[in-house]
Amino acid sequence: MSAVRRPQLQTPSPSATMSPDPELVKPARAPHDKVSPLRERLSQPVIAAFCAGGVAGAVSRTVVSPLERLKILMQVQCAGREAYKLSVGQALAKMWREEGWRGFMRGNGTNCIRIVPYSAVQFSSYNFYKRNIFESYPNADLAPITRLFCGGIAGITSVFLTYPLDIVRTRLSIQSASFAELGDKPKRLPGMWATMVHMFKTEGGVSALYRGIIPTVAGVAPYVGLNFMVYESVRKYLTPEGEQNPNAVRKLAAGAISGAVAQTCTYPFDVLRRRFQINTMSGMGYRYKSIPDAVRAIVGQEGIRGLYKGIVPNLMKVAPSMASSWLSFEMTRDFLTSLNEADPETL
Repeated sequence: MSAVRRPQLQTPSPSATMSPDPELVKPARAPHDKVSPLRERLSQPVIAAFCAGGVAGAVSRTVVSPLERLKILMQVQCAGREAYKLSVGQALAKMWREEGWRGFMRGNGTNCIRIVPYSAVQFSSYNFYKRNIFESYPNADLAPITRLFCGGIAGITSVFLTYPLDIVRTRLSIQSASFAELGDKPKRLPGMWATMVHMFKTEGGVSALYRGIIPTVAGVAPYVGLNFMVYESVRKYLTPEGEQNPNAVRKLAAGAISGAVAQTCTYPFDVLRRRFQINTMSGMGYRYKSIPDAVRAIVGQEGIRGLYKGIVPNLMKVAPSMASSWLSFEMTRDFLTSLNEADPETL
């Protein structure tokens, strides 16, 4: 037999140890690659819509906070009460004289805490329902009635998740107002959590935090549905075919039109919501037993106009509110969805 030849071990040369084959060595990961998963997650359509919706809600409510509060004060004032039976300018001047800048912003902190998740859930759930239930294929063009129905479901979803903060915001908005029926103003106004705890303990537990939910849902479902339907229809009309980035003016116009139409059609439900939210507060002059009872009482004592109290400041705030909401939503959403496409070196 021939001897088995053993392979000889070769000692690598210094040059080989110092210069490894570049194809066999993976390059070090750049620091910016560590955020790639985050960028990819934020760029997902539903998550981008959720974040953009929260930003849109906070921006739009803060822009119109004085008119929002004035609308609520007018809505809750029943027949025979004259404290805020004034023009918009006179009422705003009265609010400024009595409470200053804080009066304009009263309840806005709670409102922003409420509206950020509310708006985020509304926009993201609309996007989710649209993509996963109503679209027969990706980016399908939905019929107006389908948009209306999809928006209504999104509105109901957001209301149920954030309603306790809405009723607390209403209470905070009127506690410092000059309603003689409420007696002397407290020296120190309670905060959001104190008001919520007090309502929970003294007005019936969880049911107190959802008082007025039925007229709210009855109004929010068609309101949100109309808002999405009109906005997308008007936006499509204002945007020439194939134009990818319409200017801000067209977006503002589409948002203002959609908000005005939706608010006008559903406004009586908003009045009913506010009345029921403070239905148990002593001194406000009403104790409604049901929605039909409230409608009969309001129309009988205040006429049809009673269902539209506060409509003027409401319409005045609709254009800047909805326009800034849609504009900030689309700008934030477009920025987030573009993260996954952007070159990491430029971020």
